[in-house]
Amino acid sequence: MATWRSSECCASPAARSATTGSELSTSCGPWVVTAPPELREQLTGLTSIGVAQAVNKFRVADPTSDLGALKYAMRSLGRRAEELRAEGKTLDKIMRTIIEDTAPALIDRDGIGVDAASALLVAAGDNPERLHSEAGFARLCGAAPLEASSGMVTRHRLSRAGNRQANSALYRIVINRMSNDQRTKTYVTRRRDEGKSNLEIIRCLKRYVAREVYPLLAIAP
Repeated sequence: MATWRSSECCASPAARSATTGSELSTSCGPWVVTAPPELREQLTGLTSIGVAQAVNKFRVADPTSDLGALKYAMRSLGRRAEELRAEGKTLDKIMRTIIEDTAPALIDRDGIGVDAASALLVAAGDNPERLHSEAGFARLCGAAPLEASSGMVTRHRLSRAGNRQANSALYRIVINRMSNDQRTKTYVTRRRDEGKSNLEIIRCLKRYVAREVYPLLAIAP
């Protein structure tokens, strides 16, 4: 089985925690807005990562003054954001190497990144009894359709059950493909013309992705 158990892949949750570096960078935003003009002018127009890099270089002469305390706090936050971003890149490389050794065909597919691939591998590895069929794997990921018909209307809805990390991975793959994959764009346009909502289209696409990746996970050694 080309799968992992969660206990065998601590790099995956560690990488997800390291991505909080971008969140720390973003949290500098309100301080930029309320900062004194001379400080605000240095940071206005920069991306969140650019802000983190800029505040990381602040010089603080007197951290007890109003301006010094603000610069000290922003510098501390910026440095931690940069550290986490560097850790995330390192862990991403480690995970990519492991995935390429375990299930190289999975990460070669359009829209499937390291984070999504690792979540699917861990979900499958933690639940080998659920891999008897691609339908079972879809239920494990919460991507199996549920009947939601009423009266003369026949429809299905998203499942709220299953492994939420795997479900989130399928969602990210679908959203990525809806933006960058021409076949998916064509499918979305056709289904919208048929009157389907975005939620219904995403549900269908998540089921298709689950069917696509199942044989890539259940590879005989």
